[in-house]
Amino acid sequence: MSLPSIGIAFPTRLSRSEFVSRRFAPYLRDTVLDVGCFEAPLRDLLKSVKYTGVDFAGRPDIQLNLETTTRLPFDDGAFTCVLCIDVLEHLDNLHAVFDELVRVSGRYVIVSLPNCWCDARRAIERGKGQFAHYGLPAERPPDRHKWFFNLDEANRFLEARAAAAGLSLAERFVAEKPRAAPIRLWRRLLYPGWRYLNRYGRTLWAVLEKTG
Repeated sequence: MSLPSIGIAFPTRLSRSEFVSRRFAPYLRDTVLDVGCFEAPLRDLLKSVKYTGVDFAGRPDIQLNLETTTRLPFDDGAFTCVLCIDVLEHLDNLHAVFDELVRVSGRYVIVSLPNCWCDARRAIERGKGQFAHYGLPAERPPDRHKWFFNLDEANRFLEARAAAAGLSLAERFVAEKPRAAPIRLWRRLLYPGWRYLNRYGRTLWAVLEKTG
């Protein structure tokens, strides 16, 4: 089974946050924890909720290095919704942090995971170019991706972790670059199912829900 996709681009971090505030508004209620918030643009966009952002840099409410954290400093079920947008792929301890997102959520966990294949495919095929998050710069970067996966793998990861934690996957969809309908149709015929999403999808978005 493949997943639905939408054509959308985020030229800035703010535009991505604006999308999150609109698209997931039904889940962003009461108390919201934003894990890996950096400059925390959602703080100003979510006026009707009690917002808490955590990160090691930027403008978080609580400064916290997720790479060295074994437990988030919050009680079980402390937040109605927990956000973790384009963060997990930066962490060696991805699995442990995911479990912590679930633990401190009272109802919803919203995550996004990138498609690493999408950016790498063309450079590999052409034999030139750089991988922004995986290259070998002269100086050690402050942050980089620690995992290399496609959207099929990301989806199977979420399904397995949701099942293990007793969560339901309330929503899943893929964001891809906006393209004309004939181009999308031709590509889907050429690369059906997950082959299309692994080549052209950029991000997997998911809403996990505690139903017990």
